[in-house]
Amino acid sequence: MNIPFPGKPVRGSKTGKPVMALLDLLGRTWALGIIWQLNEQTLTFRQLQTACEGISPTLLNTRIKELVCLSLLKKTVNGYQLTSQGQSLLALVLPLGPWSNEWQAVVSAKNSLPEY
Repeated sequence: MNIPFPGKPVRGSKTGKPVMALLDLLGRTWALGIIWQLNEQTLTFRQLQTACEGISPTLLNTRIKELVCLSLLKKTVNGYQLTSQGQSLLALVLPLGPWSNEWQAVVSAKNSLPEY
């Protein structure tokens, strides 16, 4: 498994800068989606699979292992939940939800206008 560790070269960057490792991680299929789904709730593997629109068990298992290894997720007796580090990352990401809704409205309005 090729986990993007901060301080090590990652996909697209040889510098080892932590922000590049974070962007590599968040750019992986469903990594951010898993973090998003665990906002203020603990989910079992099956619940997380359903919340992530039927992600394959193999991919979900891989992402969980990566997120646990990088201290963003932990397994509890009730399922998976964000660690304090994962919660602080989610706090940075949550404002993207309302922003993306505004962005959709702007793009939709622009694309409904006739082009000149």
